[in-house]
Amino acid sequence: MIYSRINLEKTNYKDNLDWKKLNLWPPHSDLNFNTLNSIYTKYCRYKNFKSVMPIFDSEYIDMSNDVIGYYYNRKLVAFSIIRKHDKENIEAIQFAWDYENPKLNLGIKTLKNECAVYKSKGYKYLYLGEAAEYKKINGYEELGPI
Repeated sequence: MIYSRINLEKTNYKDNLDWKKLNLWPPHSDLNFNTLNSIYTKYCRYKNFKSVMPIFDSEYIDMSNDVIGYYYNRKLVAFSIIRKHDKENIEAIQFAWDYENPKLNLGIKTLKNECAVYKSKGYKYLYLGEAAEYKKINGYEELGPI
């Protein structure tokens, strides 16, 4: 497996989506975990994944994670879980959207939005997990051996 990241210093994306950092602590402050899990379920079914790792409620409230909610017509339609490892490095742990309007193309748009948001906060790298062709946006790098 080859891992990948985005070098945020090599990006110039704009923060131009309707989003907010969700306040999930204390539990159910902004919304119910079931709402996020429902979006995740729709996402996995749309993608027809053969095997799925559940998202545990603890991941939504872990203080090392940001949960970013994306809205369309004032309705939550997608979310990302971003792990903050330190002051320079973050990791895209999970993204999901309901695909009720596939023309929104939220996968790449939210990735670019997160590049803009976290670059503005001083982060240098956004780790993406396994390398994939669709992740190749400005700043994309594949990691080699140590």
